Amino acid sequence: MLIFLLAVDLSLIFGLMDVLNFAHGGLFAWGAFFGIWAYGKTGSFGLGILGAIIIGIILGFLMERLIIKPVYGNHIQQILITLGVMLVLSEMLKVVWGANPIAAKTPDWLEGSWSVASLVFIKYRMFVILIGAIVFAAVMFLMKKTRFGLIIRAGVMDKEMVQALGIDVRKIFMMTFMFGAALAALGGVLLGPYSGVIYSDMGAQYNILAFIVVVIGGMGSVSGTLLAALLISIIGAFMAYYVPDLSLAVNMLIMALVLLFKPTGLFKAGDA
Repeated sequence: MLIFLLAVDLSLIFGLMDVLNFAHGGLFAWGAFFGIWAYGKTGSFGLGILGAIIIGIILGFLMERLIIKPVYGNHIQQILITLGVMLVLSEMLKVVWGANPIAAKTPDWLEGSWSVASLVFIKYRMFVILIGAIVFAAVMFLMKKTRFGLIIRAGVMDKEMVQALGIDVRKIFMMTFMFGAALAALGGVLLGPYSGVIYSDMGAQYNILAFIVVVIGGMGSVSGTLLAALLISIIGAFMAYYVPDLSLAVNMLIMALVLLFKPTGLFKAGDA
């Protein structure tokens, strides 16, 4: 679910905006650091989550207006400039919070586990799964039941036609980018207590994973992103336990097989 939160809007940005945003992981990392910092200052994990979402929205707005807007339609420039932004965001984390990893404590009310028969359910992991499920349901409702979602799906299939109908696609682009940045930041702050530590270069690591998920699931598909995130996570967990040296390679192998037999991904572009 953490990978889904990071990758879902990256998929929509690919599909709707045709933007190769390699700085998405930086938003993820900033959400983690700012959210954990707010959590430490206030003592409230809820306020930490809110802080992460807010910083994600702010950074998403600034990035879309100042960085992405001038390079729409030029993939080479998008790759170069967003890679640069990714490095800048990572270095800014070091300037603000230092280069050393920071511990991220699990909230007291989410510590421990529940035992049901012979099964053990860790509270925090169940909380993350619940948040991911809620976000998935909310995004699906937005995509299928609202006018905004209709415009997004129409833009995925035919951006020029949407513009011809008098709809301000640029505004939709900006709102979609901000929404995705908020989801990435949410994934970041939720990852903190899960892993127990956050570090400035975490964005680059999870950025690669997000792109693998997007390619496997299909650009512009929320359901495909969720399915791909679950597939990558479960297979990766098994490989990390039985053959640790191949845990990363198996992700690349799955992506290669999908590209070989179904280049559009598990779901077609624009499918919800």
